[in-house]
Amino acid sequence: DQESEDDLSASRTSLERQSPHRGNTTVHVCWHRNTSVSMVDFSIAVENQLSGNLLRKFKNSNGWQKLWVVFTNFCMFFYKSHQDNHPLASLPLLGYSLTIPSESENIHKDYVFKLHFKSHVYYFRAESEYTLER
Repeated sequence: DQESEDDLSASRTSLERQSPHRGNTTVHVCWHRNTSVSMVDFSIAVENQLSGNLLRKFKNSNGWQKLWVVFTNFCMFFYKSHQDNHPLASLPLLGYSLTIPSESENIHKDYVFKLHFKSHVYYFRAESEYTLER
């Protein structure tokens, strides 16, 4: 969990040094994670965007933080509210897997999904089944 927190912090730091607000470019993330993206996937990604509220689980606690999240170009950008101009942090999703937490993870809430890549793990909770499916 600590590495997950460090990953978000590192993303925030890199965003502060770069402009505009897209600090983790697709090319940089592909190189760093030793992966690639097809032109078809890239074309779909740049034409589509989702945004809305998600709850993010605090590490080692039962607390959840409400964030405005924008998903675009293979990356999630986190804001305190939909009115913010600059993200608090970003999370490039290339290489991440999306699953539903297992019973042994003791997350007893509805509409929760898990993003994980190597030792980096994030839990998010949607406000409805419709939002979870999106």
